[in-house]
Amino acid sequence: MPNPAVAADNLARLRQQAEAMLRPSEILTKAERLPWLKKFLQQEHERLFAAHRAGASGREITFERAQLIDVILEMLERFANQAYEAANGPLPIQTSLVALGGYGRAEMCPHSDVDLMFLFPQAVKPKVLESVQKVYTDEILYPLWDLGLKVGHSTRTIKEAIDEAKKDISTKNALLEARLITGSANLFQVFAQAYNNFCRGESPHEYIKTRLLDQATRRAKYGNTVFLQEPEIKNGVGGLRDYHNILWMARIRLNTGTLEELVTRQYLQPAERDSLEAAYDFELRTRNELHFSSPHPTDLLDLEKQPQVALNLGYTSENIFRRIETFMRDYYQHAQDIYQLSVLLERRLAIVGEEQSSWKHSLKGFLNFRRQSRQKHVDGFIVTGNTLAQENADIFKQDPARLIRVFRLAQQMGLTFDFDLTLLIRSHLNLITPQLQADPHAVRSFLSIMQEVGQVHPTLALMHELGVLARFLPEFNGLTCLVQHEYYHRYTADIHTLNTIKELDAVFSSPDDWIRQFEDELRKTNEPWLIYLMLLLHDIGKGVGIEDHATSGVRISKPLLDRLGIQPKAQETILFIIKHHLEMARFWQRYDVDDPATAQTFAEIVGDPEVLRYLNVLTYCDARGTAVSLWNSYKQILHHRLFVATLEVLEGRESARTRQQERKQMLLKEITDLNQSGIANDEIEAHFNVLPDRYFVHTSAQEIYLHIRMVNRLLHSIAQAESIGSLVPILDWQDDRDQALTVVNVVTWDRAGLFFRLAGAFTVAGVNILSVKAISRTDHIAIDTFLVCDPGGGPVQNPHAKEIFEQAIKDSLLHNKDLLPQIQEQARKHRRLSYLRSQDHVNAPLPPSIDIYQELAQRRTIIEVQADDRIGLLYQLTKAISDHNFDITFARISTERGVAIDTFHIQSLAPADADITAQLFSLRDELNKIVAPEPLQAAG
Repeated sequence: MPNPAVAADNLARLRQQAEAMLRPSEILTKAERLPWLKKFLQQEHERLFAAHRAGASGREITFERAQLIDVILEMLERFANQAYEAANGPLPIQTSLVALGGYGRAEMCPHSDVDLMFLFPQAVKPKVLESVQKVYTDEILYPLWDLGLKVGHSTRTIKEAIDEAKKDISTKNALLEARLITGSANLFQVFAQAYNNFCRGESPHEYIKTRLLDQATRRAKYGNTVFLQEPEIKNGVGGLRDYHNILWMARIRLNTGTLEELVTRQYLQPAERDSLEAAYDFELRTRNELHFSSPHPTDLLDLEKQPQVALNLGYTSENIFRRIETFMRDYYQHAQDIYQLSVLLERRLAIVGEEQSSWKHSLKGFLNFRRQSRQKHVDGFIVTGNTLAQENADIFKQDPARLIRVFRLAQQMGLTFDFDLTLLIRSHLNLITPQLQADPHAVRSFLSIMQEVGQVHPTLALMHELGVLARFLPEFNGLTCLVQHEYYHRYTADIHTLNTIKELDAVFSSPDDWIRQFEDELRKTNEPWLIYLMLLLHDIGKGVGIEDHATSGVRISKPLLDRLGIQPKAQETILFIIKHHLEMARFWQRYDVDDPATAQTFAEIVGDPEVLRYLNVLTYCDARGTAVSLWNSYKQILHHRLFVATLEVLEGRESARTRQQERKQMLLKEITDLNQSGIANDEIEAHFNVLPDRYFVHTSAQEIYLHIRMVNRLLHSIAQAESIGSLVPILDWQDDRDQALTVVNVVTWDRAGLFFRLAGAFTVAGVNILSVKAISRTDHIAIDTFLVCDPGGGPVQNPHAKEIFEQAIKDSLLHNKDLLPQIQEQARKHRRLSYLRSQDHVNAPLPPSIDIYQELAQRRTIIEVQADDRIGLLYQLTKAISDHNFDITFARISTERGVAIDTFHIQSLAPADADITAQLFSLRDELNKIVAPEPLQAAG
């Protein structure tokens, strides 16, 4: 709370201002009075906004906002009483208008709810109560709603309020913070005493258990980490609700609701209190900025808002990413302070009082009780049950290597740290010096932690939480709280790294066959545990910059590996993996994994089956550690195909060419046996002769036979067609329930711009393209397979989508109709749909990118696109490629969190003497214009 004298002065000013503005309106009706109220509220809102932007603390603004609402309610209650007296005579009962929840705490952000309780005496005749309630509703609630305030209200007697608290813990919490606004002080005092007696009379154990369960559930919902890329300020881990929970538990357990009292009673150190207060005020100030900058209540600090919020809170770097990074580092540090101290206090408050007959309500009493229990002494530590504590406060001074060994001990014995041990560790971080970082005993303990396969993440996460990991490995400190300005990442760099290790633990313990295959491959390496070091260090270079972080990571990791005593051969493997940790995903995202040349090229890079096995697992864990949803069955298929094909090349098995020919012969025989359509065998054989070998690698006999029948229909239609250009495409449209999508095969005469016309037709039909496999026969017949879905996911639902698609493709191919107007109409129609602006959508100040380069090893020109997705984007991109006289020979289409990530292989259709380089520069400029984001709107 602000200084009491300042608070009193502000309240007096508000009352005087309200009187001056509203007193003349007392002779007016409720409706006539409303503009005066609106003017008063708006005037004070603008004053608070100005004070906030001038640097006022979060607490100051929220407190004065609560005072503002108090004064409005005082006026409305007076008008209500006057209205009642005018109609019915003197008010027959005492009434109290009570603030609850955040409003009860006198903390209201600009869009906070006004949570009210109309409190009435117990023995009131129903007719009397009804008449008072009606007037109060008309004269108090309706004006509040008309002012645009969100009001939560209840009408209760003292008994009813307590009965509701018994049934609902959220009501119990709200009533803990009840505060009299206006009305009968005597009635409120009776309620307050009765409610306090109820709380003291209730056993606190069930309440504490429920609170802890609620905390765990809420934290799990918000990722169980402070370090989300887009944190939720109120309910997220380390958010305002963690702070509130401390006070609720203290009120029930100890009959106090202030941090100051917790310090007095030795549950909190003064420095911890100061840290909590500073962190809470920072978050309140951030939340105030979010509310002031938005017409609607919001507590999500998303990527789109972060630059403007940071700027308005005083982070003025002209470099937008540096501004976000600095601001978010501060946010994470404050949120981590709240989270860690709230967990600490939750444990203290949950323990104290459970054995009241044995020891007092204090931390000292608990420590005495603990020491009386059966104990085991190990290396200066005490094991009691599954809890680890210290024998004395000097154990780390006596042997600093214990600061590492204690984590190995806890990991090996399955122990949790006592809360005072965590405090002792934090207070001795200064003992982790360069000498300790190279100490053989400390290093052996750390490597032992890393070698406990399947159980590494919990220990490393605890080391990181307590500040030990970044002290022992100072190279890791650059990742701490580092915001990653990338489309995929949802976590800071340090938490992403730990998440990858969590995924690796799961690889070693999962019962799922498709995950166990990763473990099976790891077990074939000489030292499977080395993958933990690879993951720990794979992004270490980001600490000095995202650009080329893999190369930086090698430079940073080499001395670290020397310090850890890693053998030269193992170092060579680890450093190679760090440098190339993005390579495997890059290959299956950008290249055709069915093409034998892809595996051959990748094998030349990797060079060794053991390295491939490590890279296989690291790529999976890296993707899952970024966001679990990033790894799906489709990516698993691409990844596994590349792994298997490359492993075969590296292990010198029979040549891919021989295997492909054998597979083709088997497929040919199977399809010939399948043939029930009267298609001549020589036509089937021709199909096998006019397609590249890669077509047959992962195309099933049923799919090939479908294509043959479609080609047969196309060839028969030539006789009826006036020209090749008038041929109508042959379509096959089938739902695949297993993959939750729709498969559309298109067979037609190949022609310039075919791809963009097909993409445009799908967009006109309101269908999303997930991926496409395009291939052409040497006789210029194109066979394109599109995997598509409904805008909300799953197989296409619109029964008219196929019909619309067919008409659009005829219009475009046969009549050269421009589909862009129809696509723009689709965009307008769907602009508000959730699949474009869902919670996962990243509408962020992340720059789109267009990269065009030559892949010399495979003699290809490749275009890579990353941009905010929108309806018609794919059509515009592919049309531009066609307009610049390039043909698309391969495409991989992907959308992640609302971001289009597309790859196109192209070849020029221009004459041999044309200036291809100039064409590519012109194409790049056009593509950059297409993906350019709309200018950010300034908040204010």
